[in-house]
Amino acid sequence: MTSTPVDLNPAEATRVVAGVLAPLVAQGAIVRRPRATAWAERHQTDRAARAVLTGLRARHDGAPLVLRLGPRRMVVVTEPGHVRRLLEESPEPFTPASKEKVGALRHFQPDGVLISSTADRRYRRPFNETALRTELPVHDDGAAFTDAVRHGAAELARRLRGSGGLDAATFTDVWWGIVLQVVLGAGARADRELVDLLDALRRDANWSWFHPRDERRRTELASRIESYLAAPEPGTLAAAAHAAGAATAPGQVPHWLFAFDAAGAATLRALAVVSARPEVRARLLAEVAAPGPGTALLPYARACVLESLRLWPTTLVVLRDSTAPTVWGERTLPAGTGFAVVSAFFHRDPARLGHADAFVPEAWLDGRNADDWGLVPFSGGPVSCPGRNVVLLVTSHLLAHLAAHDLRVARGRYLAEDPLPATMDHLGLRFGLGEGAADRT
Repeated sequence: MTSTPVDLNPAEATRVVAGVLAPLVAQGAIVRRPRATAWAERHQTDRAARAVLTGLRARHDGAPLVLRLGPRRMVVVTEPGHVRRLLEESPEPFTPASKEKVGALRHFQPDGVLISSTADRRYRRPFNETALRTELPVHDDGAAFTDAVRHGAAELARRLRGSGGLDAATFTDVWWGIVLQVVLGAGARADRELVDLLDALRRDANWSWFHPRDERRRTELASRIESYLAAPEPGTLAAAAHAAGAATAPGQVPHWLFAFDAAGAATLRALAVVSARPEVRARLLAEVAAPGPGTALLPYARACVLESLRLWPTTLVVLRDSTAPTVWGERTLPAGTGFAVVSAFFHRDPARLGHADAFVPEAWLDGRNADDWGLVPFSGGPVSCPGRNVVLLVTSHLLAHLAAHDLRVARGRYLAEDPLPATMDHLGLRFGLGEGAADRT
């Protein structure tokens, strides 16, 4: 492996743009476009992208790959050691506030920590860690959060009994109810106007700098959020945020909502695999049925969600920009150079992972996935996701509740055995009830 970045020739650069970056942009970095995600599954675009990057990694002996996108210099890394450096040396000299990310997220969370300057991060990051209780496996208000999950799971059960099936739209509607209750309280659970505002702004954000900001909608979104923060319900992230710093809270809540949307996609994909594999479902049910200390963690259910995130990453590309000239191998890259970690490439790299295309939750429990810097379901290093444990608590409990139902996924024949498809359109998932379906939640 060489650490010195190499410039791709025009043909190679075209392959990366057309085979790797363009499909990711087409699907939507901030909110997925249904037609594009369906197209991506039909064409298994992640498999094609992996083939492109695997070939270039071999041709250039593992060197970072440099291509020009107009005036923009982008470096696509190909080795876990490169990922480790980018993440460990964030936010300086590798800031997560990349040009593309700032252009996108400014539409609905201009004050979010993810696109903050280094100076603003010094108080916004600690605020997030305090409110989200980053250091705790289970948040102080974890019982209230799992109550919200139980309420949502009961609603899904009612809809299942009524229609005999479940689709992504129904799941997503109930999921937002759970998220709004966790973040803002039971009084917000039915506030789909807030969700619609956020979705509209996120659709604009897909276009990054190429779309003007909708200040009217952004102001309305901020106003609705602040109405819940003014008198936050106990047992919510809003209350934790108010205690951590009321003045900082409004700017951070939009990102929490945004992040939970991706968590819903991961849960839905995990549910599809669980529904296709009776042995996985049986282990989930056994975990829930075995009360005792620490069972609120649901380690196996968490591992199933993590495995869903590994196989089908919700963060399609981890981006960094250099804030100063950077020595990398025998080259010095100028300040403002962009760096890209294509997660689907690293998460399914057979050169490192014997279970690259298999569903193996146990690898998150037995140490096989530990300390692998190529696995970045929640990023890593000093700017890793501060809400990791909150997300895993909510998603794992919902997955466990839904496993109580004998669901059959429409495309189960593709998910029952390994290797699993490289690209899965979660928006196209459909579930039906099996003969042994349970009514319990």
